[in-house]
Amino acid sequence: MTTIENTRKRAENDAKTNGYYLASDQELLKDLLEGLHKNEQRYGYPSCPCRLASGKLELDRDIICPCDYRDPDVNDYGQCYCGLYVTKEIYDKKKSAKPIPERRPLEKQGRAYTISTEQTAESAKTAIKKTPEIQTKLWYCKQCGYVCFREDPPYVCPICKAKREMFAELDVTTQVREKIS
Repeated sequence: MTTIENTRKRAENDAKTNGYYLASDQELLKDLLEGLHKNEQRYGYPSCPCRLASGKLELDRDIICPCDYRDPDVNDYGQCYCGLYVTKEIYDKKKSAKPIPERRPLEKQGRAYTISTEQTAESAKTAIKKTPEIQTKLWYCKQCGYVCFREDPPYVCPICKAKREMFAELDVTTQVREKIS
């Protein structure tokens, strides 16, 4: 079982590895880390605290922290959507943070569900069952060989930082057929 301190260490290590900083506003940082921790306890994975998770891993892969949108957001705006990861300029308050548009496609945002006070637990279960399934594919980075299994390739390779265009889909069924024959 993870603790908030483990969540903090994981975020700090990831920030350091990628040349980022964690939010300098300690109250905001505490709230974001608590949100990550609660989501990990709730869903079994640390979904981004600034987005509504569906509770289904296959639907939420793109918003598992650090989310797929973090690197492009930090690159373009100096911080990620929720403000957990920031550049040195934002951390040192040499630059001010600006509003960040949502990069997550609307169709993925629509997969999350909300429960109104009128809904019963049974109708919530029905809503979850009606959530469309995702077609996951095998992607590999042509630059470093990193492989991932997901709906779309990541915006940036987590290993070599190559852009999304450097990813190609692997057609495993064709390769398996070739090996059998």
